[in-house]
Amino acid sequence: MAAEPLVFTCTRSEKNYTETYELKVSPGSKNQKAKVFVDDRDLDQSDELGRQVIKNVLVTEPTVLISMEAHFPPESFDGVQYGAGSVITAITIHRATGQLRKAETIRGGILSATLGEGTKTYQEQCAVATKP
Repeated sequence: MAAEPLVFTCTRSEKNYTETYELKVSPGSKNQKAKVFVDDRDLDQSDELGRQVIKNVLVTEPTVLISMEAHFPPESFDGVQYGAGSVITAITIHRATGQLRKAETIRGGILSATLGEGTKTYQEQCAVATKP
């Protein structure tokens, strides 16, 4: 497949909340790691609040597969101490229909306490963004 970035406009809906965002996937090459951006924000990030890494991007004619991991240090919020946590995410985008499926596995940390431990799946709808 060509190394041209793929740009999708995606819509996430949950209860009474709807959000539209741009998802840009730049496939890797021999010399450069694949990159994923949400609204121009690089998803490969590392700071004192944690570390998020794009592990793999596979672009084929029918699908785009993205795997990433996020790790968070222990933290204290409203007087409650939470241990370190992690989220492992697998995203599949069916290029013909624009259907995006995301599976997130949460382990430990404040997210486990607020969202629950284990794997959750989500479905969103995307469309290939038109080139200017």
